[in-house]
Amino acid sequence: MDSASNTTMIVSGRCSDTFHMDVLSAIGLTGELGDKGEVGRTGKMGPAGDKGDAGEAGVDGPSGLKGKAGTTCDCGRYRKVVGQMDINVRKLKNAVKFVKNVILGIKETEEKFYLIVKEARKYRDALINCKLRGGMLAMPKTTDTNTLIADYVTQAGLTQVFIGLQAGQKGGGPVYADLTPVRNYTAWGLEEPSGAPSNTSCVKMVSTGTWNQVECDITMYYVCEFKKSRRGLAAVL
Repeated sequence: MDSASNTTMIVSGRCSDTFHMDVLSAIGLTGELGDKGEVGRTGKMGPAGDKGDAGEAGVDGPSGLKGKAGTTCDCGRYRKVVGQMDINVRKLKNAVKFVKNVILGIKETEEKFYLIVKEARKYRDALINCKLRGGMLAMPKTTDTNTLIADYVTQAGLTQVFIGLQAGQKGGGPVYADLTPVRNYTAWGLEEPSGAPSNTSCVKMVSTGTWNQVECDITMYYVCEFKKSRRGLAAVL
């Protein structure tokens, strides 16, 4: 190795040592630990953990304060309400009983229901009772209706019933219970009555379907009719 190379290595070595010393001087020695920094912002909430076991029951708390005295009962008014409810219940029971009887014995056409009421009454009372039930005394205005009622009477084991017809009215002939005149169809026995109104101007139907005049003051069973357009059986009640 020549002298030039040695000179270069020496110079290089000195430069390297000088560089390291300069770096160490710039970095300096490790200082002491600084103060603790401020708490950072709260991070996102993690997933919920499993439900823990139920804790033991706590100790009973103290009793509360005594409440105020209640108001005096107005029992008279409530007794009246309860009494009315009892009346309504009895009416409902009677209605249910009546419906059962109707279902067991009712006859019907496309437009009407017919029911034999087995309560012997005078003609006027029978007329009123049918109206109270929501109907009319039966008015056989066609052959089919007359035959249906006659068969109904026979099946019920009866021989005669009042129907909604009166033989004589002021200023005219026979009329139905709705006051319409008897015109297109009749089923009189021997002959059509034409007399003035009297106590014998009421009409019964016998089991053969024939109409006969009868005294209005005698009592017998009767047939009511009800329009289906009035909510069916509900109208019967």
